[in-house]
Amino acid sequence: MTDSGVDLGELTHGIDEALPEGMLADQLRRAKPLRVKLGIDPTAPDIHLGHVVVLEKLAQFQRAGHEIVLIIGDYTARVGDPSGRDTQRPVLSSEEIEANARTFTDQAFKVLDPESTEVRFNSEWLQMPASDLFALVSRVTVAQLLAREDFRKRMAEKRPLSVLELLYPILQGYDSVAVRSDVELGGTDQKFNLLLARDIQQAYDQPGQSIVTLPILPGLDGVQRMSKSLGNYVGVTDPPNDMFGKLMSIPDSAMGTYYELLLGEEPPGGAEPVEAKRALARRLVERFHGEGAGGEAEAHFDAIHKRGEIPDQVEELDLEAIEGLEVSDGLDSQIHLPLLLAGAFGLSTSEARRLLNQGGVRVDGEPLPADPLDIPLRQVAGKVLQVGKRRFKSVPIPPG
Repeated sequence: MTDSGVDLGELTHGIDEALPEGMLADQLRRAKPLRVKLGIDPTAPDIHLGHVVVLEKLAQFQRAGHEIVLIIGDYTARVGDPSGRDTQRPVLSSEEIEANARTFTDQAFKVLDPESTEVRFNSEWLQMPASDLFALVSRVTVAQLLAREDFRKRMAEKRPLSVLELLYPILQGYDSVAVRSDVELGGTDQKFNLLLARDIQQAYDQPGQSIVTLPILPGLDGVQRMSKSLGNYVGVTDPPNDMFGKLMSIPDSAMGTYYELLLGEEPPGGAEPVEAKRALARRLVERFHGEGAGGEAEAHFDAIHKRGEIPDQVEELDLEAIEGLEVSDGLDSQIHLPLLLAGAFGLSTSEARRLLNQGGVRVDGEPLPADPLDIPLRQVAGKVLQVGKRRFKSVPIPPG
């Protein structure tokens, strides 16, 4: 049974479009649980706040008593969604996709109720015989596919457009056939794919789904969409201090969008932008890390940014766990700084060298020179490494 206390206005609050017009309202009036689908390709290991926008809408349908189907696109991730892209997306290895898929479900359950979520992997039905694949693609015309603006643009500019990319919306569309979805959610960039899925359902003599699109959350730059590949994201599993610090960096111009899409409300009236931003950061940290975590992260932020202090508690490095770092000579061991920084902060060695050259690395609060790159361990042992404004690691003193 659906919850009659949850009305159409609540389920459509904050959306961009519900199509075909009026269909969702008709479906909800039947008082029968709908199968509401969301698909996410595991092209990166973490779910970020951009994903949370559509996951939260899915959770609203779930709380209203509808059947929620979360599809992990382990098969479509091999193709890569070309939506909104003007170049070919790099193809991930099977190992990368499998590793990413393992983390996605647990992270999605930070928003969804795991007990009433049907989780499916689209490799279940997309690893089909060639005859079934031919039957599927025969139901879609080239004209339909080239109606996509990004495809048309790349064709007009004579940029590569692979047949694999043309297949992506067809494969995604078949997901709706496989799970017999009544409603599908997605970002505004997914509108073409979701409508094509409706056409494919009808080609298989199924009722066509209605679609609900939601606005896309801008990244920390306030301009481009939030994306791990662009480095402008806040992950739902980011440590509380990192999450708070990242959210404090969003431009004032993006604050209204963050409040609306993530909290479903406007920023507090009359508050200074910095105070509204603090309130946003506290609430989101507590949402993903529990009561009290927001206040602790705010205190950590103030210690670093207002008073320039090193935090009281800093995670200690495991030097022996850093591949290629040799510390068998104790304090006299010669260590390669880019390698140490890469292992400590999850950087590449080239990123570490760039930070050193820019003066972005400190030891006990003092800038670390970019030269020499090889130094004795005693120079940093027992001290705190700092990268940027918020990231700290303590370097242990080796025994002996």
